[in-house]
Amino acid sequence: MKRWLALLCCLSWAAQAETFDAYVIAVIDGDTVLVLRDKQKLKLRLADIDAPEKSQPFGRQSLEYLKSRVNKKVVQVESRATDQYGRTIATLMLDGVDLNREQVRQGLAWEYSFHHADKAFIALQLEAQQAKRGLWQQVSPQSPWEWRKQHPTYYRDHATAGIPSAYEPYDLACGKKSHCAQMQSCDEAHFYLTRCAVKSLDQDGDGIPCPQLCIPAQ
Repeated sequence: MKRWLALLCCLSWAAQAETFDAYVIAVIDGDTVLVLRDKQKLKLRLADIDAPEKSQPFGRQSLEYLKSRVNKKVVQVESRATDQYGRTIATLMLDGVDLNREQVRQGLAWEYSFHHADKAFIALQLEAQQAKRGLWQQVSPQSPWEWRKQHPTYYRDHATAGIPSAYEPYDLACGKKSHCAQMQSCDEAHFYLTRCAVKSLDQDGDGIPCPQLCIPAQ
């Protein structure tokens, strides 16, 4: 009970839920993504689920699965609130699929609904447990909230990070590239635009660099 009261105190609830489209520019972990909305970056925390941290078993698998579904795609966002880290709590939809529920169904996240009372999420988690999908292959999987209690600085540092660690390999390369033709990936182009301020990569000013790399062909 105390955990949920603390959670509610840390959330800033909007007057009403908002639904909008956004372009996913990075998947940070199995329940957090970075999107572009109206040229502004927005960090989304998927509601009602809690994925293993990247240092936990199946943490990387959770990240990679979500990345395979939504990265560099336009998704529908159903926002609910803003948490203490400035992240928007939301449901992520793509082609009619609820990605929050899909993470639980695949055994790549724990059900984390309010008071653990959402029957749909509970049923999906039970299905994953019985099928021994993902993290449920383990004999005694540790929940991410228990893991974070043992590693408090890890969660604080990763929850507040503004730039995904996937961009760090390019950290020393500012000044070496300035054209889309030199970029090997959308991640690299986004790094040069946001971290090195290479505006030539975003000629139309929409916040998305190198369309040939970052916008999938229709």
